[in-house]
Amino acid sequence: MTILRLSHVEIRVPDLELATAYYSEVIGMIETGRDSSRVFLKCWDEHQHHSVILTLEPTHGLNHFGFKVTDAEDLDHYQARLEAAGVAVRRYAVDEWAPGHGTSIRFTLPSGHEMELVYGMQQVGNLLPQTNPPPRPMGLVGIAPPRVDHIFLTAEEVDTNTRFLSEHLDFRLTEQVLGDDGFQIASWLEVSHRSHDIAFITGPNHGLHHFAYWVDAWNDLRGAADVCVYHGVHVETNPTRHGATRGQCLYFFDPVGNRNEMFTGGYWVDPGAEPITWTEAEMGRAMFYYDGVVNQQFLTVHS
Repeated sequence: MTILRLSHVEIRVPDLELATAYYSEVIGMIETGRDSSRVFLKCWDEHQHHSVILTLEPTHGLNHFGFKVTDAEDLDHYQARLEAAGVAVRRYAVDEWAPGHGTSIRFTLPSGHEMELVYGMQQVGNLLPQTNPPPRPMGLVGIAPPRVDHIFLTAEEVDTNTRFLSEHLDFRLTEQVLGDDGFQIASWLEVSHRSHDIAFITGPNHGLHHFAYWVDAWNDLRGAADVCVYHGVHVETNPTRHGATRGQCLYFFDPVGNRNEMFTGGYWVDPGAEPITWTEAEMGRAMFYYDGVVNQQFLTVHS
């Protein structure tokens, strides 16, 4: 029974056309469908119907996020485990919740975040042929990352969410920041053997800190920053690296206030590896290794 990776995020946007233009022209995603209040987009190297859903609502932020499972039977397996633990689970049939969406189960984390496991999303293909493909399509616009990568959420009780994912959904803790009193300030967890697929940091429940796209190399972060500045997008953090996860990163905001990240690097981890612990005194280096100081805006601004 396997949860593979982050599948999609649904974010709220008060201006649907502005947000669609940004995610299409600046990020470089491809629109695959829309209805009266939602726009569905995917990155160029994703085969599934969508990985970002923009939903028209008065505020910005996160509505729900989903992870992809290997087989249809995985949904039954995890639904049984969750319900045995007293967690309410809702099930959606193919196309019931959204076009091209697949069969899914949805439930609520202790922090109030809506999480989904999905199987069988419609496959629309990437922009490359299946025979003798080039490494990258021509004519891409904007930053054009190949895929979404991870999500970072805020929670009042990081340790409670960490245990929930570990005990009920087989996520593995890779890194954590512990306060001097032993309180878990932040945690990073994975299911794909990479440094992290989801992370939590202390803050209000229901909060979205950021969701991230994968790019292939450090120079792609520089190119992404160039695209942001050209389009007048506010860059919060110039290309730099994390201590936790060892990844390299660039942070900026969409036009309605949701934080995006371009991410690359990191490491691979085997099951059973001991998690890395950062102390409260070294939290600055955990977040931004070169600066080595706690960036209060980065820790407190969320949607």
